[in-house]
Amino acid sequence: MINFIKILILGIVEGITEFLPVSSTGHLILGYKILGIPESDFIKSFVIIIQLGAILSVLFLYWKKFFCDKETLKKIAIAFFPTGLVGICIYKIAKHYFLGNQMLVAFSLIIGGILILIFESKYKNQDGEIKEISQMTYKQAFLVGVFQSLCVIPGVSRSASTIIGGRLLGLSKKTIVEFSFLLAVPIMFAATGLDILNTNFDANQIQILALGFITAFISALAGIKFFLEFIKKQSFSFFGIYRIILGLAFILYLT
Repeated sequence: MINFIKILILGIVEGITEFLPVSSTGHLILGYKILGIPESDFIKSFVIIIQLGAILSVLFLYWKKFFCDKETLKKIAIAFFPTGLVGICIYKIAKHYFLGNQMLVAFSLIIGGILILIFESKYKNQDGEIKEISQMTYKQAFLVGVFQSLCVIPGVSRSASTIIGGRLLGLSKKTIVEFSFLLAVPIMFAATGLDILNTNFDANQIQILALGFITAFISALAGIKFFLEFIKKQSFSFFGIYRIILGLAFILYLT
């Protein structure tokens, strides 16, 4: 049963975790499981659609860079292509099989956490030479999109895959984090649009979606500001450890 409090909780969880390398989708799936919300096609749609609410906070904060910089828009479009293609091809599989697989989420969190720790142990004291999005090549933008396409697996984290991919390609932490923010916009518009076209909602469900959407938007504003401050002084190792602990705890919970 979904009630007002549970919607707010899930909306806040989405907003806070959307831009962190911890998988917001994974947190939402684990969250509705813990809250005792029965799995259904609607709750899967809820998980997809409220993410757009969080993503709209990017347009609120970065509207000049998104709408006024043609070169950045070109790179976003190029990076969007591989993820969009993968998403269209496996949309039904991802929604009906991946989103309902809590054990997949748990293992994805653990494996992703281990990879983050390995990455940070090697690149902890290094930052890329590319300090601005304008310095990125089209090839690098496309490859970032390839890395992002891994996010179709819940628990992997769109943010983690793009950030690690971008840093491997020579982008600084600040540059790839900001590009990851911007790249999320077309991805979530496409995912939400595709889901809405394939799903019918009644009036009560629309109200639930609207509340989750608005809550995610507001909490995401705080999430973005926190993450930008965090990366100035800290490595991503904390998130790797957090993912492993959360994944293991959830496996114990499921068994």
